[in-house]
Amino acid sequence: MFNIVPEAIEAFAHDHTKPESDLFRRLREETYAKMEYPAMQVGRLEGQFLKMLVRLVAARTVLEIGMFTGYSALMMAEGLPADGRLITCDVNPAAEAIARRYFAESPHGHKIEIRMGSALEMLAGLNDIEGKVDMAFIDADKGNYSNYYEACLRLLRPRGLIVVDNVLWSGRVLDPQDNETRAIVAFDDLVRNDPRVENVCLTVRDGMMLAWRRP
Repeated sequence: MFNIVPEAIEAFAHDHTKPESDLFRRLREETYAKMEYPAMQVGRLEGQFLKMLVRLVAARTVLEIGMFTGYSALMMAEGLPADGRLITCDVNPAAEAIARRYFAESPHGHKIEIRMGSALEMLAGLNDIEGKVDMAFIDADKGNYSNYYEACLRLLRPRGLIVVDNVLWSGRVLDPQDNETRAIVAFDDLVRNDPRVENVCLTVRDGMMLAWRRP
């Protein structure tokens, strides 16, 4: 993956972010040992950033599109209150098996609900929490980013936050040569021009888009 931020600066930021616990270290190591594309997992810096955002918006209900092996879900769950709720989804049974083991081991795992299958179908069925979601994190197939965004925005409360990963796509957004990259650029344009939100595009890891829903 292309380093958007110089490697030495990235390392400094990583080293000056709160260390991960042994549980997260073991989860990261198992992911890299067993999964085909381990870099899909968020890192320590991004994970702590997500947990901080959950706390800053005082979230009680969080959505995650793209669980993978559960690192980001567990990080965000740590930021939720004891009765908080995080609904996450994925399509990979191997990733799910790893995630469930670590969720069971964590004192925050009880806050997490896993839904396997189509994320768009899952989101369409969440009518009971329409307008009640405090924060959503999107990190799944890039071709559906705009669709996931619209579906999450329907469920998001006013002043809620949508966070989206990989929006700079290792710098390929500067010269999009394939459909996946073009879809990311289209999504970035959609959010920038959306009057329903205020947004900022950050150079954190592989690029993170924050969209705050206007009242």
